[in-house]
Parts: sequence; structure tokens; C-alpha cells
Amino acid sequence: MRTNPYYVFIFALLTSFCFTHAQDNHKGEGPFSQLIIRGVTLINGDGSPPRGPVDIVVENNKIVSIDVVGYPGVEIKDSSRPTLKSGGKELDASGMYLLPGFIDMHGHIGGSAQGADPDYVFKLWMAHGITTVRQPSGRNALELKKQSAANEIVAPRIFEYTGFGSGSDKPISTPEMAREWVRQNAKNGADGIKFFGAEPEIMAAALDENKKLGLGSACHHAQLSVARWNVLHSARAGLTSMEHWYGLPEALFEDRTVQDYPLDYNYQNEQHRFEEAGKLWKQAAKPYSDHWNAVMNELLELDFTLDPTFNIYEASRDLHRARRAEWHEDYTLPSLWKFYEPSKVSHGSYWHFWGTEQEIEWKKNYQLWMTFVNEYKNRGGRVTAGSDSGFIYQLYGFAFIRELELLREAGFHPLEVIRSATLNGAEALGWDDKIGSIQIGKLADFVIVEENPLVNLKVLYGTGAIKLTENNEVVRVGGVKYTIKDGIIYDAKTLLEDVKAMVDTEKARTNWKLKQPGVKN
Repeated sequence: MRTNPYYVFIFALLTSFCFTHAQDNHKGEGPFSQLIIRGVTLINGDGSPPRGPVDIVVENNKIVSIDVVGYPGVEIKDSSRPTLKSGGKELDASGMYLLPGFIDMHGHIGGSAQGADPDYVFKLWMAHGITTVRQPSGRNALELKKQSAANEIVAPRIFEYTGFGSGSDKPISTPEMAREWVRQNAKNGADGIKFFGAEPEIMAAALDENKKLGLGSACHHAQLSVARWNVLHSARAGLTSMEHWYGLPEALFEDRTVQDYPLDYNYQNEQHRFEEAGKLWKQAAKPYSDHWNAVMNELLELDFTLDPTFNIYEASRDLHRARRAEWHEDYTLPSLWKFYEPSKVSHGSYWHFWGTEQEIEWKKNYQLWMTFVNEYKNRGGRVTAGSDSGFIYQLYGFAFIRELELLREAGFHPLEVIRSATLNGAEALGWDDKIGSIQIGKLADFVIVEENPLVNLKVLYGTGAIKLTENNEVVRVGGVKYTIKDGIIYDAKTLLEDVKAMVDTEKARTNWKLKQPGVKN
């Protein structure tokens, strides 16, 4: 069926109007000629321990000083503090904690299948302190990237990694076609490429050309190509980061060359695909064996980045937990709920008949996967934090915080977790001279929270954490208080209120209520 160009134009116009109109709300405060954040405890992002109280001085969009102004529990003397200039802004953060803005290294900006528009996604990200996102394929975000860079919209800074081959008139079938596509992608203003795999000579040509141009690259090593091109092939050819874990167990095979697929396996059957993926790590070399060490050492030598996205597969080991996470009630759109339901044609759904046996396999899968990732970090390897939200019951923003908890489960110290979420991501993007830690000369991207996230990472969730007071009263604490991007202060809780209003409006419009799939009311 052909689409009338007139209706396409009208739809685009209305979409643009609605998006712009929605973004008029809560655009933030600033930037200021001078901003002083007073009395905060600093968690730097580089692995150093917290210190405070400090005053952090920002001018326009750059950190100009970090001043120690006292000692814990001792009254701060005004004489020790930097002076506020005329027209400047003070933010009292006494007793609060300040971290670098978070970097989500795997963030898709919604999509038509999910019914999630950019405004919804951006506000959920910003409400969780995410000030920079790398989009590895998906919605064309080049225009949104420009608008975010100019702070015309409420959105994280965007790094666009275009899906390899997207926009091409015909499939890329030769090395020269691959090189030409890569050159055009760079001219279009993309920051890098997201691969899923291709013929080896095409992958080699594309990565070589991309490396010459100095752009980044990421790869989800899909099973359709991984038998001939795994993570080691990619890293040797110049890939800068891998997504998820596909291709890594295959590089670790010792007694086989392909996954032990059942003979009735069909890749387009999502139950087959994910059930068998949960048995893959146990087919790889044992932890700390000679081959396991050899693969790790080579990746370390190549300065390769792992972006594991643990959270996006968590439903595979505990479906009920993922499906009924408490934030879904207020912040998940009806269209997303529908998208997640079991379906034979939806990649973001929850498969066909998921049970105890599958979950047990995935729990074992996680143990081996986490062992590799944690040891990679211990040996000096770069591990970043990415969420891949919008699929499999993982909600934008909330899923990123869950990723931090899973890095902690893998064995990371909380300070190492924060470094993965900040400085490591900046290094992987080639922006560590601008963002990722709190240093003089860097951009003013901050997360401010009233509770100590090192003690309990759950305080970073928009829904906060449950705590019992000395008076035996149950309260909710935490949730990011302020997200500061480019020196502009955003009230994180107000952004969440905006999202809840969007969800409530959509529920009323569609007369939606939560139903148990497969249960007749």
C-alpha cells in the first residue's frame, strides 16, 4: 500500500508541533554567568572516594573551581567560600551528593512500535540524571542531536551511531559499497556506526574506513553472522565497543565452532532465540582457563570496550520481577505494555511460554557472563553502562539505574559502578576531556541527590527507596533531585511529574487498564 505524501507531510507537521509544544514545559533554569553549588559532597566519577563539603563554581557551562569549604559536621565559615558575582545563581546542596552526569551508552530514542515519542523518553532519562546518550541505531536523531546541543529541547546530549546500511537504496553487498556508505554516514554528521554483522569482507572494509575517519563503532554480534565473525574478529578490525554479550562466548569456544543449536531451531522464533542464548556461556571456555585468559588479554591489548547491558535480559532470569516493577504503574505507557506482551512478531515482547527451566539457565548464564565482565574490569578493561530500554519490560531511565545495580551484583565496588556510568562512557565516546568526571575545565553536567547512592543505588530510581525512620515511619527517600546539563538546572521530580501526566492522559484516551495477558476479565 502506498502512502499519500500529503498525509505524510501533515503527520510530520503535527508531530513536530506536539513535540515542540510539549518541550515548552520545564525547560530548566540557566545557564548562568555564574552558578555556585554550595556545601555538596562530591563523588567524582574517577574512582576517588567522596569528599565534602565543597563548593563547585560554574561559569556559563564550564567548571572553574572546586573549593573545599569545611569538614563534615562542622559549621562552614562564609569567609572560606567563593563569592557569588552579580547576576549569579546559588544552589544550596548542603548534605546532598553530586556526581557527574550519567552516560547511557545504549539508549534508543523510542520508536513507533513502542508508541514512545522523544519527549517522553528524554524526560525519563533526564529525570534519572542521564545527561548523555549514545543511540546505537533506531530513530534518526541527527536533528534532535542538534536541538539538544543547542539546548532548544529538554534532552540529554546525543551521540548518533547509525545502523550499518540504513538509508541505503540497496543492500550493501561489496566492500566498496561498505566504504562508500561509511563515508556518507560521516558526511551526514553521525558519530559512529552500529553493526549487527555482515559478510567478513564487508565488515572488515566498513570498520577499516570508519577507523580512518576517526568515528566510533559498536556491534551486536547477531547469531546470523557470528559463526564467521565474532568479537575477536571485530576488535582486531577496529571495532571500538561491543553491545550485550553476543559474539564473546563464541570467541571463547574450545570444542566447537557454532552454538549447540537444537535441530528445529529457527532464529525468527523469539522463544528459540532467547531460550538457547541462555545456554551459551556454559558452552564457552571455563573462567580463568588458558583460552579464556588469552581472549581477555587480547581484548585488553586492543583497548576494547564492553557495554554489557545486563538489565535488558533480566526478565529472562526473573520474568515476574521485571514485569511488575513498581515504576510501571505510573510511568509506562499503555502502548509499551502492549508491546511487551507475548507475540510471535514483536522483538520487544516476552516470548511464548517462559518458565522455570529457562530462568534457571539464564541465572547460570549471568553468573558466567558477570565473571568475565568483572575480571575484565579488574584487569584494567573499560566497562560502560548501557540500558537498551524500551524492550522486554525495561523502562527508560529506570532501566539505567537497574544496570548500575547489576554491575554491583557482578562484583563492582559502588565507586567502580559510578565510574562505568560516567568517566568510562566519556572515554569510550572520546569525550573524556569534556564530560565524565568533575574537573576544572569540563562541562557542567551533574547529578544531585539527597541520599548517598554509594550506600544504596536504589536512591537513584525516580521512585526512590523505602526507608524506616527512627519513629517507625515508612518513607520514600531519594530520587534524583536536580539534573544539570550544560549548566542548566532541571528539577528531576518535575520532569517525572510531566511523564506521569503524559501516561495518565494516554490511559484516559485509550480507556486503558492493566490486564493479565491470557486472562479474560
